[in-house]
Order: sequence, then C-alpha cells, then structure tokens
Amino acid sequence: MTGVQIAGCSTSQSSGAAPEASERPAATPSSGKRVLLACFSRPGENYFNGGRTNLKVGNTEVLARMISQHIECDVHRIEAAEAYSDDYDATVARNVREQDADARPAIANPLSSIDRYDVMLLGSPIWNVRAPMIMSTFAESYDFRGRTVHPVTTYAMSGLGTTERDYAAVCSGATIGEGLAVRGEEVRKADVAVRSWLRRIGALRD
Repeated sequence: MTGVQIAGCSTSQSSGAAPEASERPAATPSSGKRVLLACFSRPGENYFNGGRTNLKVGNTEVLARMISQHIECDVHRIEAAEAYSDDYDATVARNVREQDADARPAIANPLSSIDRYDVMLLGSPIWNVRAPMIMSTFAESYDFRGRTVHPVTTYAMSGLGTTERDYAAVCSGATIGEGLAVRGEEVRKADVAVRSWLRRIGALRD
C-alpha cells in the first residue's frame, strides 16, 4: 500500500482537552494575534512501522493537544458528517475514492465563521500524500484573506505532503506560513520539536 498509508486522530473531546472554538471568546496570545487550531482526526486501526496498531486517541489529536498546551488558542475538531471507518483498509479505500473524485466530504460541525481569527493552524493526517479531502471542505468554507495559515500534519512517509500547495490554492488570500510535520510513530515524543516550531512562528507562550 505504498503511498496510501494513513495516520489519524480522534475527533472526540475528552477530559482535559482544550475547549471548542465556540465555547469562549477568541483566545488572544501575547502577540495580539488570535489563533484557531482546527484539527481533523481519526482514531482506530492505523499504520504503524510497517504494520498496524489500534489508536484510542489518534496521532493528530495527540499533536493538537500538545500544541494547545503551549499556546493560547481555540481548538475546533472537524468532524465528518459520515464518520470514517475504524478499519484501516476501508478508510484507505474511501480516501482514494474521495481524492479521485476531488470530493468535498460534508462536515458535521461547521464553524459559523473564522472572522475573529488572525492565525489558523490546520491540523490533519497525511493520507496518500495530501491532507484528507475534508480539509479542503473546511478551507473552502471561509474567507482567509489577511490570515496566516500554518499546516500541521502527522504522517507515515510524506511529511507535509502537498498541504502547502493545496492550502495556497483553497485558502484564497492567506499567507501560508511554516508548517509542522511529525511522524505518527513519534508524535508522543514530539514536545521539543513542537516547542521549537511554535517559537519560530512566534506563537509560543512565554
């Protein structure tokens, strides 16, 4: 299944997780810029070092939680209206169909707007070299003019994949900033890399 590996994260909100974006006024870090971390997530059976593992909390949610501990931001978990299967092969097959059709999977919990945010961290796994198509659904739903977008990904082989190019195309008017890519198998040990990246983009909380 070369090039089609998927790594996901859970969309559910568990105890201790950062609040959803709709639950409070926009978080404003010391930089004065309001930040939204929007994350698509999938738990269940995942690729792991050439084999499979079952994740109760997926890799991208682990990464999103880590980021939210170090910055002032609101968190929005993007949920698919038609949930992705816990079965690895079924999700691989669905993703291939969606990519081939240039599909826009429906979102169950869309935000009313992103107008109050200056910086967007768009978090997702990389599936078959790019972000899942639901991230294009999200990006095309809002006006990104004047905002900075930072891709955040977990991956098996492809790093940021095509996210920088794809977000430049669908987030019209946005500035695409430095992204963060963490290998799924290493995400739980990524705190140093996360802090270093947040410092470089000027978001790390003092």
